[in-house]
Amino acid sequence: MAWVSTSSAGSDVTFKDIGFSTTDATATEVDFQVTREPGTAVKCAVKALDSKFAVVGWKVVDIPPGKADGTADGGRTVSQRVTLRTESLSVSGVVDDCWIPSAGT
Repeated sequence: MAWVSTSSAGSDVTFKDIGFSTTDATATEVDFQVTREPGTAVKCAVKALDSKFAVVGWKVVDIPPGKADGTADGGRTVSQRVTLRTESLSVSGVVDDCWIPSAGT
């Protein structure tokens, strides 16, 4: 089962949940895409939820600046796969938010 959503954390960064996979009660993988200007570093908060929608895993992921390239969108969109450690079995994995970190964060 996969949950697909798109959200915006401001006009400069957007993200899209692609899917998730629950390995066992201790791990979940979350696949997502982030779109931002090439050369811009981004942070994303990713979470795993149980059947009661309680957070059972959480991680902030650093996405390094990318280079403009010959892809259709000029290197703005990157795909990510993140493994979260979970306290119990998760039934969902999603991006909570993405943002451009301020200097020093």
